[in-house]
Amino acid sequence: MHDLRVLRDNPEAFDGGLARRGLPPQSAVVLDLDARRRAAQTALQDMQARRNEASKQIGAYKKDGRDAQPLMDEVASLKERMAEAEATEKALSEELDRLLSTIPNLPAADVPQGADEHDNVERHRVGAPPAIDGAKEHFDLGEALGFMDFAGAAKLSGTRFAVLKGPLARLERALGDFMLDTHTREFGYTEVSPPLMVRDEAAFGTGQLPKFAEDLFQTNTGHWLIPTAEVPLTNLVADSILDAEELPLRMTARTPCFRAEAGAAGRDTRGLIRQHQFYKVELVSVTTPDQSAAEHERMLYAAETILKRLGLPFRTVTLCTGDMGFSAAKTYDIEVWLPGQNTYREISSCSNCGDFQARRMKARWRNKGDKNTQFVHTLNGSGLAVGRALLAVMENYQEADGSIRVPEALVPYMNGLERITRG
Repeated sequence: MHDLRVLRDNPEAFDGGLARRGLPPQSAVVLDLDARRRAAQTALQDMQARRNEASKQIGAYKKDGRDAQPLMDEVASLKERMAEAEATEKALSEELDRLLSTIPNLPAADVPQGADEHDNVERHRVGAPPAIDGAKEHFDLGEALGFMDFAGAAKLSGTRFAVLKGPLARLERALGDFMLDTHTREFGYTEVSPPLMVRDEAAFGTGQLPKFAEDLFQTNTGHWLIPTAEVPLTNLVADSILDAEELPLRMTARTPCFRAEAGAAGRDTRGLIRQHQFYKVELVSVTTPDQSAAEHERMLYAAETILKRLGLPFRTVTLCTGDMGFSAAKTYDIEVWLPGQNTYREISSCSNCGDFQARRMKARWRNKGDKNTQFVHTLNGSGLAVGRALLAVMENYQEADGSIRVPEALVPYMNGLERITRG
């Protein structure tokens, strides 16, 4: 959500931020609704004051033997008009909230201008892509090894699902364990095991609702399956006031994630790139405003560390204004090299959302002993997407005979197994 006071003071800057995202101006519509809502509130307050005054006069008139009927008629009329004003104010407030809830966060000043992914700005590259003659994609490797079954998954669940078996299932688990151990032991994140289903309020708080409902799965109880652990982790601070000493608050979780992929028809239909269900290790930070920029860089470093230790080549880009997510003010994407596709593909997205989500969640902080509160800043990032890390390991560590070497960092998590061969 957006700060109406800031918007009233500088509507041009608000529309300018939307224009950088390629969106039309909205300040005039927002301010018109806001003005009419405030006018209805003022009228209601004036009528309430007059009603209170007239009610007192009725008693005085009756005590003095004067005719109080005109005042009584006025009070009755005011009661009806107040009911109408309350209904008007409520309708305008709901319309204003609905509009504001669909307007994305404004990009930070240092976010590069651009229309789509082609305008993202590369920060750096780490590692050289391996020279692999006739590199195969992960699904060909996995099926040939006998440990990746898409046909079996389709019988169970349809498209965009996979069954992993044997050492590939173990490798997926090893990757998640390695990520969690690194983030908790070295970067101070607290491991959390959150619910996988959330209510409307939680999905609204992080920006999935109302605009992106079609991308989610909903249960027959009305709960939403989480698209990422960002949703439950971030909402743990909803409707709360944190002390400054508690911040930054850092949390991590490995969970299944569920996405309808409503807008992905025809894209990455084979393999693990775009699944309805996948595992991801999520990083979430809650900070004061002056900490958030440094925390964003720290989170990026934590995510990059995983790839470095796995020996996977990658590049990091700053997303342009036209490619950022709804809630983000600034985003870094990490793209891992996939020899089978001969290109880099996203494996992590680290975003600073500023106070955008905090306003939706009513999450605040204050200095000890201070009555005044401020909205926290929230950040989230993949540390990493486990399924994409799995396929990246498979493709980068593939051998000519179809076997897959296990990265050195994962050998202890694989009970000493150094190579995956056909079973």
